[in-house]
Amino acid sequence: MAKKDRTTDAAERDREKWMARFQVRLAMRPGVDRAVVLQAVKEVTAHCAETGQHPRTAFGDPDTYAERTAARLVPADRAAREERRNAVMGVLASVRRKAGDIAGL
Repeated sequence: MAKKDRTTDAAERDREKWMARFQVRLAMRPGVDRAVVLQAVKEVTAHCAETGQHPRTAFGDPDTYAERTAARLVPADRAAREERRNAVMGVLASVRRKAGDIAGL
């Protein structure tokens, strides 16, 4: 395999890793649904196709960009509602585990 092909393959793998991490981190943000992830991926893909830039060059760290993207695309009230829901679910899971330990279940 020619050196250029290996370099191209490595760059493509790095681009794919960046996009995968961005998608996962974005999906983990409160209030983010499939539509938000798809919109964000479309925006990143379009920008990189137009400019030829690597996503890391254009947008920086995928974790940080996922956080900024969620803040931009998810209404604040929806994100807050999802955070409260996640907190309640976490407390319920903790209580359930403790009750199971006590009951020996």
